[in-house]
Amino acid sequence: MATSLQAPSCLPALLAVIPVSFSSALGFREAEICMSASSYTPVLVCGEGFRVFLLQYCPMVSERFRPTPWCWGGRLQTLLRVLIKSRPSVSYRNELMRTRDGGQVSLDWVDNVESVCYPDGSVRPTILILPGLTGNSRQTYVLHAVRQATRRGYRCVVFNNRGFGGEELLTPLTFCAADTSDLEQVVTHLKHTHPHAPLLATGVSLGGMLLLNYLARKGKEAGLVAGVTMSVSWDTLESCASLEQPINWLLFNRHLTRNLCRAIQRHRKILETVVDVDHVLKARSIREFDERYTAVMFGYESCLEYYQAASPAYKLPQTAVPILCLNAADDPFSPKHALPVSLAERLPNVALLVTSHGGHIGFLEGLFPRGEGYMERLFGQFAQAVFEHPNALQEACSAPQHTAQ
Repeated sequence: MATSLQAPSCLPALLAVIPVSFSSALGFREAEICMSASSYTPVLVCGEGFRVFLLQYCPMVSERFRPTPWCWGGRLQTLLRVLIKSRPSVSYRNELMRTRDGGQVSLDWVDNVESVCYPDGSVRPTILILPGLTGNSRQTYVLHAVRQATRRGYRCVVFNNRGFGGEELLTPLTFCAADTSDLEQVVTHLKHTHPHAPLLATGVSLGGMLLLNYLARKGKEAGLVAGVTMSVSWDTLESCASLEQPINWLLFNRHLTRNLCRAIQRHRKILETVVDVDHVLKARSIREFDERYTAVMFGYESCLEYYQAASPAYKLPQTAVPILCLNAADDPFSPKHALPVSLAERLPNVALLVTSHGGHIGFLEGLFPRGEGYMERLFGQFAQAVFEHPNALQEACSAPQHTAQ
């Protein structure tokens, strides 16, 4: 699903936002893991080995998340993040990487050559960041992730999806959550450029879907030491249904569809050779856009077939590297009943962390939530745990499986 929100024109509709209590939001296995509305402690669902590792080296998974007191509802958290989050200053080095089909992908690097912790660039840990659908390296959540990484001495690379990094499309092909070919080439390129540097990848919303689909496809050959996802839509069909609820359509769906159509219009000249651009531009929902554009572009018989291919929840058993997945129970993009709880319980390498509040890429906390928040701090702490304790992580995620919550 699309995640790069800009300030919508329908802010008065915020008055209709109703805070969602966690007791009514979580619909999975309520007798076992449902928390009361007064609880702020996230639910951690994972195997015992991974749980022990996280509690020791990434203790934020057990700390309380207190959302901004005047910003409780998931819709409000989602919208206000776009409006009030600060934009850390980041200077990128851009690289245009050619792809096998003759296209190009824009990579924005922060080499962090002044790293004190890792002065040797050949072994400096690298973090690959995958933004949301219409996002790029200038999104606030990307800038804050880069800040978290660089302050710890790491190198960062932002993978801008085709056509959204400021570059021109050289071929009539963009991207979708189910097509991991560009990501595979990017990972190969990074491993070739810095073969001795450990590589961790983090994906936000659709970027997280893409990352999970890649990890499922590649298994033990993924080339990553770990993965982190934020606000992933686990079941694309369920996410679409949620976004088609009247208030969600008004606040999010309509706006995001317009952003997608603007991108198509921007690259109209080359894309009209393979799709009916005029028909695409008449889409009034994400589902209509995917039916008229994405499914056609990538050869699916229908939007439903594409959504089945794009949904990462069912593919988790095919993954091999450790993955930490953060979701909020009140995320309007990712319904709580679609969270892959039963799979996370059984898999030794997957940890699902669910907060009661936070919305979609929100997780705002404190009275004035302009700076780094819960999501950014969790990402930074987990990345540090991965890079500083690789052997402990590998042992934890290969241990005999015992369910833990």
